[in-house]
Amino acid sequence: MAMTELQRRLPIGAEIVPEGVHFRVWAPAHRKVEVVLEGGAGQGSSVELESEEEGFFAGVSSQARAGSLYRFRLNQGENLHPDPASRFQPDGPHGPSRVVDPSRYRWSDGDWPGILREGHVIYEMHLGTYTREGSWRAAAEQLKELKDLGITLVEVMPVADFPGRFGWGYDGVNHFAPSRLYGEPDDMRSFVDQAHRLGLGVLLDVVYNHFGPEGNFLAQFSQYYYAEEEGEWGKAMNFDGRRSRPVREFFAANAGYWIDEFHLDGLRFDATHAVHDDSPVHVLGEITEMARAASGKRTILLVAENENQDARCLRPKEAGGFGMDAVWNDDFHHSAYVALTGYHDAYYSEYFGTPQELISTAKWGYLYQGQFYFWQGKRRGSPTIGVSPSCFINYIQNHDQIGNSAWGMRIDRLTNPAALRTMTALLMLSPQTPMIFQGQEFSASSPFLYFADLSPDISQAVHTGRIEYLKQFTNIDAPEIIDSIDKPYEVETFEQSRLHLRERERHAKTYNLYRDLIRLRREDPVFSRAYACHVEGAVLGTNAFLLRYFLEGEQRLLLINLGRELHLVPIPEPMLAPPEGCNWEILWTSEKLEFGGSGTPKLDTEKFWRIQGNAAVVLIPVRQGEEP
Repeated sequence: MAMTELQRRLPIGAEIVPEGVHFRVWAPAHRKVEVVLEGGAGQGSSVELESEEEGFFAGVSSQARAGSLYRFRLNQGENLHPDPASRFQPDGPHGPSRVVDPSRYRWSDGDWPGILREGHVIYEMHLGTYTREGSWRAAAEQLKELKDLGITLVEVMPVADFPGRFGWGYDGVNHFAPSRLYGEPDDMRSFVDQAHRLGLGVLLDVVYNHFGPEGNFLAQFSQYYYAEEEGEWGKAMNFDGRRSRPVREFFAANAGYWIDEFHLDGLRFDATHAVHDDSPVHVLGEITEMARAASGKRTILLVAENENQDARCLRPKEAGGFGMDAVWNDDFHHSAYVALTGYHDAYYSEYFGTPQELISTAKWGYLYQGQFYFWQGKRRGSPTIGVSPSCFINYIQNHDQIGNSAWGMRIDRLTNPAALRTMTALLMLSPQTPMIFQGQEFSASSPFLYFADLSPDISQAVHTGRIEYLKQFTNIDAPEIIDSIDKPYEVETFEQSRLHLRERERHAKTYNLYRDLIRLRREDPVFSRAYACHVEGAVLGTNAFLLRYFLEGEQRLLLINLGRELHLVPIPEPMLAPPEGCNWEILWTSEKLEFGGSGTPKLDTEKFWRIQGNAAVVLIPVRQGEEP
């Protein structure tokens, strides 16, 4: 039976057909491939698959049905292997695959239009640690709370199945199978469905630059999945070498699968700088094209992480780009981190955390747009002229920057509370798209450590490699420090990283700060469209600066001071002058008592400007004689 006659959803994997289940797999190195059923009806029965072009094998098992367990036998060998395109691995990567019928779930989001790029506040979430239960169902129960906070888009860290009891998800080996650790595939669908009912979008983090080191059976089917060269995390994928077309198809189909079968609102692509392809059309361009095709009339958001800050991320496929909508902005994080902590080591040594840097991030997104980057010994970045600020996703915490430190410390443990409130205001009111990491909104007491439950040998190698990575920070490169680093494979490391959601009430002042800033960003006519504003900035002192927003006759002035109080006399700075016929009045301040602040003095600009220390103040122009 030809594949075109079946109208399969995917080019590979197991799919329900009227005659039973149709199986298709790529195994070009083999002469014979059989599908073997395990458990239930048809247990032990096998069907030899027919050879097709390019090394594919396909066929129908009349005894298989939704829920059937199966594996593949290659060349009459004794070992059986799970499906590389398995939709679910109930016993993990080493066990059998399970046939899944995605049409069984009854969606309620038929009117959901999808999401646009502008206007978001993103919330990054790790399913295993966000709730005590660590499941889709438990996380779904918290979605209303996130909606009430003002979050618009939830970004879930990778869920492609991986071995062990816990992990970050970046060592996934079953790219089509939602991890059994978090529930059934329909639990994931229900999570997305519930998010859409509340008006929330959902992004999924996907990893297309490598597969994990354990539980990965791809090479058993074909060595052509891999390129000859090594990547940063093991064998690189073969996107441009001999017989690479099915490899490209595998990943493009995967992107479309998540969008189609789980109604996701987009994808965040991990480490796109590590996806190497010298083809005329970059594979990431094909992947994003497939994702958009799978979304139908729904609009989706595609986001890149790219260490090189490559402008190709935001160019269309036809112009040699990756066709994405937005990029993570490490430059903002690094500059903010230095400003808050004074830390100036390793890659942080390329930043000073100065007012001018923070002004430049607000105006231009990236700080490095082609300058020499001494830490890497090469130029870094691409020009951003003409790129909308909404394309840049800013953050002062994310899974990488917390977890890749020695002890998984959150930023509130490393700086003073007033300065952090000030930087949080800058994050939430900048023209770029803000993202917060789970627990950041209530100063979570739990760290976010690196954890991965792999086999003993691999676990030890991962721990050793992690220590070598951390040694780039010179304060860590000492035996007593190294001995204190939590071991990724110990369950205590994972357990420490779980959130305590009751801290929303216990740390209510921080929660109030985030709720109010998100409200201001959403409701204020200028900040709600900050991405469309003309923004100017000025340095006011060693640690102080301003941003002034201009939008269709409306203006706002944001004062940021990360140092001691300033009295500006004289005042030769035009950006401080109010619009003609107006006075400045305070609209918002980070030093409100309900945020944990100590109050803000009355604004007096007649003789000198008083810039409160460690504070953010938003000013609004008011016509003389009118009330604010």
